Amino acid sequence: MEIAFEVKGRSLTVKLRGEIDQHCARELRSAIDGRLHENREVKRLVFDLERVSFMDSSGIGVILGRYRLMRDRGGETAIVNAQKNVEKLLRLSGVYGLTESAGRSRANG
Repeated sequence: MEIAFEVKGRSLTVKLRGEIDQHCARELRSAIDGRLHENREVKRLVFDLERVSFMDSSGIGVILGRYRLMRDRGGETAIVNAQKNVEKLLRLSGVYGLTESAGRSRANG
């Protein structure tokens, strides 16, 4: 799993690459929470999943936990560029019902 962060104004984009599973979920959660703690003015968290090839329930847990964090600070969460297999998992799990979602055409949310 590779993680890259981009802050633009009050938006933090988390660009992920690889697989999001139980082996990397704790590290991913910690990295994102650290960035949110450093950037308390962030009101929009965007998960860019364009290069995520696989996600299991641990990945869903990471997204849902960050969704709650953002909701509690009066912000929002979005998911962009999910591959078809990951997008299907997110839809079936109900994550898209809680977050904004966008395809490739709205990559910057």
